[in-house]
Amino acid sequence: MRAKIRLVCGFTVLLVLGYARPIRAQVLIKVSDDVNFKLGVLGQFQADWLSDPAADDTTKNLFVRRIRLLFGGQVAKNVTFFVETDAPNLGKTLPSGKNIAPSVIVQDAYGEFKLHSAVLLDAGLMFIPFSRNSLQTAAALLPVDYGPYTFSLSGATQSVTGRDTGFQARGYVLDNRLEYRVGAFQGARDAASHASFRYAGRVQYEFLDSEGPGFFYTGTYLGTKKVAAVAAAFDAQSNYHAYDVDGFVDYPLGPGAVTVQAAYNRVNGGTTLRTVPKQNTVLLELGYFVRALKVTPVLQFSTRDIVDTTAGDETRWSLGLNYWWARHNANVKGAYGRIDPAGSQPSHNEFTIQLQLFYF
Repeated sequence: MRAKIRLVCGFTVLLVLGYARPIRAQVLIKVSDDVNFKLGVLGQFQADWLSDPAADDTTKNLFVRRIRLLFGGQVAKNVTFFVETDAPNLGKTLPSGKNIAPSVIVQDAYGEFKLHSAVLLDAGLMFIPFSRNSLQTAAALLPVDYGPYTFSLSGATQSVTGRDTGFQARGYVLDNRLEYRVGAFQGARDAASHASFRYAGRVQYEFLDSEGPGFFYTGTYLGTKKVAAVAAAFDAQSNYHAYDVDGFVDYPLGPGAVTVQAAYNRVNGGTTLRTVPKQNTVLLELGYFVRALKVTPVLQFSTRDIVDTTAGDETRWSLGLNYWWARHNANVKGAYGRIDPAGSQPSHNEFTIQLQLFYF
């Protein structure tokens, strides 16, 4: 009997190991040719030092910038979905104190119906189709984080870090070189929900390799693609209007690859978003990937200009170095930055180190 038990246990171990080997390559549960589920995780662990001239001291934080669980898949032919949760800034010191027990939020939750490569319909909670930077996945950014003004309107527009509930059509035409996105979203609402819907749209032309048909953009391809794209976008609700013009280049050059992203945004909150003054913002990101060393020096520069006043005007820049241990799956980023407000307000210096682990 003992010999039989040992034989069964040994066979079970071999069976488990036999099934475990292919799973290492892909966390994928396949039900049928048309039904599957995929799991993933994103963790960004950060150390941050920010000078506080008013207190003649430095604010220090060791925290989890993002910890996300990703769940996607296909429920029928040409019908897919994506859900992502987040517990942002876990352990960071906020005005209310240490954020040790943050609320877990639903970051993304949408389904997609593919009628054709030129017509894909999205429904749910998703990124507003505006600037390229606002449509990038946090797992594939070039610098440590997004531009400082990329999601600055989220509070006023009642969005979740640039995301809103609604419906969107998108697709690729002209040999997959022209991408369009246009949608209607919930927008800022009053208690009676009398406000009009929020409408947004984006058109991008890709001169070289196509970036589609994925929903999220990439901040740097690390030389794996030849991309040159220009785009324009709008975001509006009643008297609120915002416009974007941006460009992106990621191209193998010499012993590595160069990445450039530039964007100009013009925003006017009007009478709909009274807390949002008329303003212009600029974002520039530049990096060069040295393939042999797996490193990328990075520059991020941004400005905000409030129209007809200097209150709120500021310039931000940072210089950083990324080590792509396993490209976007595992990397370490460090950056030194400076925040220069207009007028007599003091400047701030910031130093950040981030470790990223990602799989999906």
